[in-house]
Amino acid sequence: MTFQIVINLIIAFMWMFLSESYSFASFVAGYLCGIFLLFLLRRFIPGRFYMHRVLSILKLILLFIKELLLSNIEIVKLVYTPKPEIEPGIFALPTDLKTDWEINLLANLITLTPGTLSVAISRDHSTIFIHAMDIDDIEESIQSIKNTFEKAIMEVTR
Repeated sequence: MTFQIVINLIIAFMWMFLSESYSFASFVAGYLCGIFLLFLLRRFIPGRFYMHRVLSILKLILLFIKELLLSNIEIVKLVYTPKPEIEPGIFALPTDLKTDWEINLLANLITLTPGTLSVAISRDHSTIFIHAMDIDDIEESIQSIKNTFEKAIMEVTR
């Protein structure tokens, strides 16, 4: 991936210098031209096309913003309910993530989402213990996290 970014930057600078227009617009045009060239030549360049990872990162950011907004709405509903019937608790989330970076990112995304908090990670890094403000169904909560954050993190890192 780093090799592809360097090649793309070289193409962008060459475009800018050869067109004798030393502006940001010329650089962006060269960068976009470089992306197109790298896409066409992707089978000759080692590794996966790096724009796939960039798009996966953008999807993860948008997913987090969506989950952040939805959980904020749920928390506001719970707070303004006259007699809320909440069931707080701690549950174990088994994770398929392997590296410390992936597990740390998942734990932080869970903590940053209102209503949930990552309490601990098991010694073998296979389970994250999560405190939730309102747990209706533990299996549904586990599947929700696995199908959203964990899946998006795996798309970014693998």
